[in-house]
Amino acid sequence: MLVLTDERFLEHVPGGGHPERPDRLQAVWEGFDRSGVAEGLLREPVIPATDELIKKVHSTAHFEGLATLNKQGGGKVDADTRMSPGSWDAARLAAGAGIQAVAALKEKRVTQAFCAIRPPGHHATPTQSMGFCLLNNVAITAAALTAEGKRVAIVDIDAHHGNGTQDVFWDDDQVLYVSCHQWPLFPGTGAINDTGAQKGQGFTVNVPLPPQAAGDTYRAAFDEVITPAVERFNPDWLLISAGFDAHRDDPLTSLGLTSGDYADLMTRLVALVPAYRSLIFLEGGYDLAALTESTAATVSALLGGSYQPEKATSAGPGLAVVQQVAERFKP
Repeated sequence: MLVLTDERFLEHVPGGGHPERPDRLQAVWEGFDRSGVAEGLLREPVIPATDELIKKVHSTAHFEGLATLNKQGGGKVDADTRMSPGSWDAARLAAGAGIQAVAALKEKRVTQAFCAIRPPGHHATPTQSMGFCLLNNVAITAAALTAEGKRVAIVDIDAHHGNGTQDVFWDDDQVLYVSCHQWPLFPGTGAINDTGAQKGQGFTVNVPLPPQAAGDTYRAAFDEVITPAVERFNPDWLLISAGFDAHRDDPLTSLGLTSGDYADLMTRLVALVPAYRSLIFLEGGYDLAALTESTAATVSALLGGSYQPEKATSAGPGLAVVQQVAERFKP
């Protein structure tokens, strides 16, 4: 497995007790080391995305606004999102990681890739940074692939709905966007009836789950909604927005997953496409111990290891929601 990460990500420092702090990435790195399969990880520093690739997703005004704030030494982007002197460089690196991973997978140097990056990206819309996100990392990679004529499935398992990713591909039939998220929760998007528009109608699939939804509900969502949707779409590439904030210990959310659930769900996701065609993007996750253990269990499972500090969970609510979504998207 290729791991794309970089010390320069630590230079994005929102400060003031902000939950999206540099310690998060160090917790992920600890998870790699704890996984028991560290020898199977090929780590590489990251090459930043070009202006051209970023502007395939983000408006010139958005891009230039961030660049200007960077020249001023950083500052508040919105109520939740801040830039420090190192944030713009970190954001451009995060935006480039997926592009670099795709190149390595095309060359078959590795069978899968994990972009351990920050700041996260899935809340950033074409015109606005928000929700701790400056640039939409997964969308930039998907847009580069669709420009080559490829079909891309994005599955987002962050506890918060990826409103930015949904907005980017709302009317696009070359990208399938599927999200399992807590409802209600920031940013307040991702209702069942949010399904895309124009030629993109039906290519957005939202599974809004109630608080305390656990692993059995997620597995039902995979069996009844996600797997059928991805198989019908038949993508060339699968991009996973891996938010580890659906863990039951996360301080910003109220879902019920464990590291054992994440290992199971990630393994199921990667199996939906052939080798050399899937990559993982780090999104949220704000309890450091949970982030370490979920990363470790996920990487171990994907590389055939046995590290699983927590069992998978069951007996959570939300099965009725899953059935409602499945019925809506039944062929």
